[in-house]
Amino acid sequence: MIISTLSSIGQSKDEQAVADAVKKLNQAMIDANNMALDQLTAAGLSYGHSNGLVENKDAYITAIVDGTSRFTSIDVSEQTISISDNVAVVRHKFVAGTANKGQEPGTVKLSVLQVWQKQKGKWLLLARQAVRI
Repeated sequence: MIISTLSSIGQSKDEQAVADAVKKLNQAMIDANNMALDQLTAAGLSYGHSNGLVENKDAYITAIVDGTSRFTSIDVSEQTISISDNVAVVRHKFVAGTANKGQEPGTVKLSVLQVWQKQKGKWLLLARQAVRI
């Protein structure tokens, strides 16, 4: 289940589109959906984990799909979206159930910064960095 406290009231069309893209990305992570992850991320993706690991697009998608990074639930709160031209900065709290390959099921609580870029009319995740709360 994905929960977002971001209200669509007062949001611009682009802000709503970015909020929708964030929700789709989180669902694709839960579903380990290779195609959706590919379609929602930019070719030059830089995906930073809270443990310091930084992955490119291929490594990020592979880790989700093969279960190295497995999410059973993702709840997002306190989300803000700021847009400048074709770049959106998203910040939120991210609480997720995990079942990573080789590890006991657990929970992560993170503060996340995402950078989305509008490319050919679509918002794509360009960068992400997380820190533990």
